[in-house]
Amino acid sequence: MRILLWHVHGSWTDAFVRGGHDYVLPLLPGRGPDGRGRARTYDWPANAREVPWDRLRGEPLDVVVYQRPEELELARDWLGRDLPGVYVEHNTPAGDVPRTRHPLAGRDDITLVHVTHFNELFYDNGRAPTRVIEHGVPDPGPLYTGELPRAGVVVNEPVRRARVAGTDLLPRFAAEVPLDVFGMRVTGLPYGTYEDPPRHVMHAELARRRVYLHPYRWTSLGLALVEAMTLGMPVVALAATEAVEAVPPEAGVLSTRVDTLVRALGEFAGDPEHAARAGKAARAAALARYGLDRFLADWDRLFDQV
Repeated sequence: MRILLWHVHGSWTDAFVRGGHDYVLPLLPGRGPDGRGRARTYDWPANAREVPWDRLRGEPLDVVVYQRPEELELARDWLGRDLPGVYVEHNTPAGDVPRTRHPLAGRDDITLVHVTHFNELFYDNGRAPTRVIEHGVPDPGPLYTGELPRAGVVVNEPVRRARVAGTDLLPRFAAEVPLDVFGMRVTGLPYGTYEDPPRHVMHAELARRRVYLHPYRWTSLGLALVEAMTLGMPVVALAATEAVEAVPPEAGVLSTRVDTLVRALGEFAGDPEHAARAGKAARAAALARYGLDRFLADWDRLFDQV
């Protein structure tokens, strides 16, 4: 099958393009948001091809995977024809939750695919037919050593997204356990910082930390959380959105009480054996629920229906 999709969410696309299809990624001069083409920081397979936007009309495409409302108009303009399509919603609803109406709520001709059951539940999906296809991640392997009694955090733009990402809570955690923050625009934070490292470098460094901290208040389900679990890291996380489904009790500690989470972070940091046991459980849970084969098979079933 020949699938048109935009490079919007790098980590999600990294898993998606590992299926057995031909993936066409629009390319614009300057590689702006509407035409990033192939990723520069991921090793995508050769069947993920970037095609200049003005050559798309000549591409023998079968289906479009939309991820932003504006892409419906872009596809009509650039392709000059209608194709079957599905719409992937990566984000939690914003605004007047839980009355937030999805942009596709008035349409019944495009399947609306949510990446978590929480999102499908909290959006007003209207007439749109919905499906949940949970994340899948390539397995980086059981890299966990936990040799450093520190906590790893992955967050992009932690200053701008302080309330959403929970980075305003980090001082309370840092008072208990030293923190290392990985991501984009983390330089300047008063913790150990790793500015936008290559993925394999981030995985190797994270795996040296004793515990993974997920302070997000409002996110679908951070792929970095799932990746940390596959590394074999124990998890301390806010009991919010889909995290309560992703992290079983034996894999870490979830709570809406920050003092409970601070205490748990200290217990993991101070007890390597306890941390390693929870990390093994986290890895097993992540592989069972968020394995790449299951993810790709779910998408193949949906494409067969479309």
